[in-house]
Order: sequence, then structure tokens, then C-alpha cells
Amino acid sequence: MTQEENCKISRWTLLKSKLNNLTPEAFKKGIESDPDAVVIDCRKPEEVKMGTLYKALHINYLGADFLEQMEALAPEKHYYVYCQSGRRSTRTCTLFKNGGLENVYNLDGGLNEWVEVFGTAELR
Repeated sequence: MTQEENCKISRWTLLKSKLNNLTPEAFKKGIESDPDAVVIDCRKPEEVKMGTLYKALHINYLGADFLEQMEALAPEKHYYVYCQSGRRSTRTCTLFKNGGLENVYNLDGGLNEWVEVFGTAELR
């Protein structure tokens, strides 16, 4: 293996390094301590039917109107974004930041990690 191959950082790792990735504990604390927090579930509609965390706003990352919904968000708010595994939320947070939203927080590991830590999805 060459030195270049050995030092190469994956694009996924680089993408995530630009975000505010929160553990489930920090994500929950952030939401509960910020009365103006907006929780966003970026899963598909059939996944959302199972319930959402904190009565989240649904913005489907794969939806045809995703960009229009993103552009309607207030830039001064704090957005806590999650999906099932953390991959779509990472992409969603990246698009939010590129679209001018500064206060964006990603649930690292998604609902899968949340359940691992809390034992339940605590859907509200």
C-alpha cells in the first residue's frame, strides 16, 4: 500500500467531519434545552408512519419537494435532524448547511443508535 493510499480519508468521513454530529444523549439534551428547536425526520413516509421523535417535522430526503421544503426553513432556528441509520440525515444536514442554515445538528447513527442507547425510540 502506498503512503497516499494509506492516508486517504473516505469521502463519507470527510463529509461527516464538516457537521455537528451528536450522540443520542447530546441530541436529546439539545432538543430538550432549546424551546425553539426544530426536529426534522428525513425518512421516507412509510417509515415516519411508525412514529417520530418529538413530533418531528417530516422532510423526506428522497422526496421531490425536498429542496422547496428546505428553502422554507428559517435560518435563525436550530435544526436537529435524524433518519434511521444516520446516512440520509448526514446528507440532509450537508444540504442544509450548503443552503445557508448554520445551526444544524445530526443524530449520529440515527434512530438505530438512539434505540441502542435508550432502549426505545421514545416516539412522541
